[in-house]
This record gives sequence, C-alpha cells and structure tokens, in this order.
Amino acid sequence: MEPLFYRPKDAAAMLGMSRTAVFRLIKTGELKSIKDEGYRLIPRWALNEFARALEVRAGLARKEAA
Repeated sequence: MEPLFYRPKDAAAMLGMSRTAVFRLIKTGELKSIKDEGYRLIPRWALNEFARALEVRAGLARKEAA
C-alpha cells in the first residue's frame, strides 16, 4: 500500500528533482502540501496532480480512459 503523505525528501526522489526544488514548488504553490506539528507533508494526490500538470505543459498529456 502506498503512503498517503510523503516527506519532501521522498517526494523529491519520486519526482526526480532536488529537495530544494520541491520546497521552491511548495513556496510558489505549484505543489500542494500541509504542515502538521512541524512536519511538511505532501499528499499523494498532490504529487499526481503536479505530474499531470507537467505533462500538460510539455504537451504529453494522455487521454483519460473512459
């Protein structure tokens, strides 16, 4: 079972970018996150949403299955 939330370090590894880049995306609002008791957490759906947005920007958006 996949985790519901990821720490920035783990999200960075999944996205193939640096931890600093993930924090930059959070700061600009491009990647949604929450802060709970001092921990920054990124929901799994936010990673999927960000990846889809990247695909659309790059012209690689896949058609949704019916």
